[in-house]
Amino acid sequence: MDAQEKMLNELIKKQQADELKAKDRYEIPAQDMPAQDGIKRRSNMNEVALGYTETQARLEAMRCLQCKNAPCVEGCPVRIRIRDFVVAIAEGNNEEAISIIKHNSLLPAVCGRVCPQEVQCQEYCTVGKKFKDPEKSVSIGRLERYVADLAKEGDEVPGVALPTGKKVAIIGSGPGGIVVAADVRRAGHEVTIFEAFHKPGGVMVYGIPEFRLPKSIVQEEIDVLKKMGVELICNFIVGRTRTIEQLMTEDGFDAVYVGVGAGLPKFMNIEGEHLVGVYSANEYLTRANLMKAYQFGKGADTPIAVSKNVAVLGGGNVAMDSARMAVRLGAENVYLVYRRSEKEMPARVEEVHHAKEEGVQFCTLQNPKRILGDDQGNVVGMECLKYELGEPDDSGRRRPVAIEGSEFEIDVDTVIVAIGNGANPLIQQTTPGLEFNKWGNIVVDENCKTSLQGVYAGGDIVLGAATVILAMGQGRIAAAAINQYLHG
Repeated sequence: MDAQEKMLNELIKKQQADELKAKDRYEIPAQDMPAQDGIKRRSNMNEVALGYTETQARLEAMRCLQCKNAPCVEGCPVRIRIRDFVVAIAEGNNEEAISIIKHNSLLPAVCGRVCPQEVQCQEYCTVGKKFKDPEKSVSIGRLERYVADLAKEGDEVPGVALPTGKKVAIIGSGPGGIVVAADVRRAGHEVTIFEAFHKPGGVMVYGIPEFRLPKSIVQEEIDVLKKMGVELICNFIVGRTRTIEQLMTEDGFDAVYVGVGAGLPKFMNIEGEHLVGVYSANEYLTRANLMKAYQFGKGADTPIAVSKNVAVLGGGNVAMDSARMAVRLGAENVYLVYRRSEKEMPARVEEVHHAKEEGVQFCTLQNPKRILGDDQGNVVGMECLKYELGEPDDSGRRRPVAIEGSEFEIDVDTVIVAIGNGANPLIQQTTPGLEFNKWGNIVVDENCKTSLQGVYAGGDIVLGAATVILAMGQGRIAAAAINQYLHG
């Protein structure tokens, strides 16, 4: 019996005797996530985080104080009963734990892996507040992943009510679309999901790499929808193949949910962005994730250039994904160029840690001034400026200020721009009467209803760049509103 098992057995005895106090729980060490070796994983696409063992999961769950007011729920967009499922894990009742989670969340294996719990549920955790660090909170996301991975594939298909004769169109098969499809189908309505790509899953498939979120997990959720009777049509671009108006007036759909995400990449508008070797993070990750470009012609749907020296511009999770993907695609040097300091990076701490382990070189307080090309129009370098931090801006982070005369050059043959995305204008251009704000996002009310009767929207097309769980939260609100509308 190892030290962890011995500790668990002693804690179980205390718990059974009702002697496990808050002081004892504070003394339980936070459980580190087992992971692939940092060097070995540079050359494979397998998932980096390996998941808790049963002993680790129960120890981590026992750190929970079981607060009566469950403050962690306040930070959860879909209001999972976090305390209850964590208590179930602590008691070894994993079936009850996953049942509690699935009452509110259809995608626990996804959310447990990619959601930023440290700025959501874990930010409210009393344990984290005790240690003044959300990274030391109870690891709610890792526990969610643990029980989700234990649940047998296909064990549970949600029940479907008797047919209502109503039809609902879901535009986009990302996390929000999946939630709406399931909740609306449960109510007995016919549901069709329209997906622009050739594979369903939205950003979970094209944007998040395999080493963070295995695609088989997303496919299992899609398979559940199919078993529920949801129809899924790929290679269908709403706004081109058919408009929203045509879906409703000609194709007989009674309600529409727009969950198309924010797929329009932002660029820096600097000299040289037109050169061969400059990618948006969207294109780079889509080629690598969805089209399997890492296979380099061996069954890949689309090619990708082999890079030697790569610069990734940005400091968010998408920038980390791009940099870590570049490592796996064989780059010798990958530079993450960010104009603020590491402290201001919006990326998850875990992703930053993994990127460093994999050899990504962090070039903070720097920003490109122009991208340099050769006579054939290929990227050969990048001229950068050094920065220092000034006063805080509207985001609360200190504003980066360029240092005059600090220009320097780095040798790169590939530049990946990962500074964010905006709303694709296609829906706006083809849907008269649908209200948008100045950023091109759809305007909705508290029930995710748009300015058009029977049309609802959520996720990134409403919020701007958000998270999987926030899209799911809006999907749940929209589905309830659609069901009420169709029954009313």
